[in-house]
Amino acid sequence: MFEESIKVRYSEMDYKLALKPSVLLNFFQDMASENAENLGFGYSYISKKNLAWFLLKYRIEFEKYPVGLYNLTLKTQPRGYNKIFAFRDFELWSEDVRLARAASSWSLVDTVTGKPANIGAALEYNPDMPQYQKRNGDLTFTKIFAPEKVDIESVFAVRYEDIDVNCHANNCNYIIWALEPLGFDFRSSHYLKSLDIIFKKEIKSGKGVRSQIQLIDEFHTLHELKNSDTGEELCLINAVWY
Repeated sequence: MFEESIKVRYSEMDYKLALKPSVLLNFFQDMASENAENLGFGYSYISKKNLAWFLLKYRIEFEKYPVGLYNLTLKTQPRGYNKIFAFRDFELWSEDVRLARAASSWSLVDTVTGKPANIGAALEYNPDMPQYQKRNGDLTFTKIFAPEKVDIESVFAVRYEDIDVNCHANNCNYIIWALEPLGFDFRSSHYLKSLDIIFKKEIKSGKGVRSQIQLIDEFHTLHELKNSDTGEELCLINAVWY
């Protein structure tokens, strides 16, 4: 388990001093990238082989949402791979209190053909990325359904600032686009309890994102992001609040 101490800045909090969800996802992604680099299967290694890591899913459970906390510890561990998927776990701590844990799945894609690569062979069977073995207590990815009706909708432009090293919108922007239409009053009175995310398609600068939300009840929302030009589905999110 690799861990890192994090100093949370005011720009990474909302007005209630709660950690912004997009910032947490950035923490996860940055730490995954750093850990992969240290273990020999990060960007500098895979880019030479015309490969790229693509995040597919998250399951995040909050035991206590981080509010008013300036010093956090983030932990991560690559859990291994099967033929076409790799798995990574995360934990978020404040001193000796675990605040959240997350499971994620990834694919390794050939950037020339656009097809998934055989992870074991592509990484030359790196011992730090072993075959995946399930453990008792592992988080389970939940099936997410698209909204059956649209209660709230907004459209956002993909900016140059949103683009990452793979030349498409960084996936951390998806949570911003998904939650923003909920509005100030809802966000002011709710904290996330769990979050399931499935990333389906990338989108590039200059395009538009249509964010649609179904309000299941006061503490449950379903989110779908679409390419506003083509209608193509980009992402599905299931959010449970308290």
